[in-house]
Amino acid sequence: MQEYAVGKITEYPQGSGKVIKVAGREIGIFNIRGRLYGLPNTCPHQMGPLCASGKLTGTLIATKDTDWQRQWSYDGEVIQCPWHGLEFHVPTGQCLALRSVRLRRYDVVVDGEEVKVRF
Repeated sequence: MQEYAVGKITEYPQGSGKVIKVAGREIGIFNIRGRLYGLPNTCPHQMGPLCASGKLTGTLIATKDTDWQRQWSYDGEVIQCPWHGLEFHVPTGQCLALRSVRLRRYDVVVDGEEVKVRF
């Protein structure tokens, strides 16, 4: 496993997303409530730039528990592909529409003030 420096922690404010290029890969790094997550900047549907918009949002979910009434969920934890709207839960990489699809996640660590990605 290699470790790559990708900037200072101040470059990743809470609630933000940023695409970086490291070792030939484009990776979206997101700060959700002070924790950093990394996902590939590629939507598996048609290879769209998944993380390029960098906007974290939530989504509407209806379940049996809510009597199928829609409720806002995952506030600030969802990234949506700009091409066709597929939504992914950033902390887990899970596609919210297709339970069989889960993105690879990259380990993102903070070492002092330096942010590093491991893969």
